Amino acid sequence: MTATHTVKLTANFERNLADVEAFLLEAEAPQAFDALLDELADTVIPNLERFPGMGRSFLERQTRSIEVANGIARLKQQLGALAQDGDLREYVMTNYLVLYARIKGSVYLLSIRHQRQLSFDFQALWAG
Repeated sequence: MTATHTVKLTANFERNLADVEAFLLEAEAPQAFDALLDELADTVIPNLERFPGMGRSFLERQTRSIEVANGIARLKQQLGALAQDGDLREYVMTNYLVLYARIKGSVYLLSIRHQRQLSFDFQALWAG
């Protein structure tokens, strides 16, 4: 039987959930937020409890700028200070992207975004 890992929500993840809820309410899709909570509870968290390495490695992404390369280096250093075997990974859902860390037998949900939240808001940028 596969060992079970503890999945913990960070304060940032909880803030992101509130942002997703506001985004979906503005899009007049409140039922989508309920579906997200169900998917997190019924699928994502149980999957990560059993298979914490299933997401793609965030730190092995191809860097296309010096700024990103420097940011990744800082993240690796910070993660190494927390745990030698720590890892940052991405869990790709149908409409959401979850960033999580594996540290010493625990999984920390760090961030979540709806795929449409990842795009630029040109109306807000060009308002006025």
